[in-house]
Amino acid sequence: MAELSKQELHNLAMNIVGKDLEEQGYEFLAVNSKFKKDPQFVALKNKKLHFVIVRAVSYPDDPKIYDEALLNKMKNHADKFNALTFFAGVGLANRSDYERPLSKIDDYVVNYKGLIKIE
Repeated sequence: MAELSKQELHNLAMNIVGKDLEEQGYEFLAVNSKFKKDPQFVALKNKKLHFVIVRAVSYPDDPKIYDEALLNKMKNHADKFNALTFFAGVGLANRSDYERPLSKIDDYVVNYKGLIKIE
């Protein structure tokens, strides 16, 4: 039973965040699911452009902690387009044993508290 690759974990996080954005009424202009190719989502809501950076995080790492230098760089880029910048950290853990990596057959637990606005 092969554990999920970084790209597969990233895709799982992208699906979780994408579904959340859809439910909140975001309109996707661009989606980039390539691992570490930022931003992952460029979307419109209320006629305002949003850049969303998604990261999958494995237990026990905290999904609310982000790389400030990267997010500041993305915010500077977004500012050129008069866009808002958000971080979406998605914590993922093996449901049966948080210490074990996820595989394709495992159930998983999600720790996702929504978007964090980068000021």
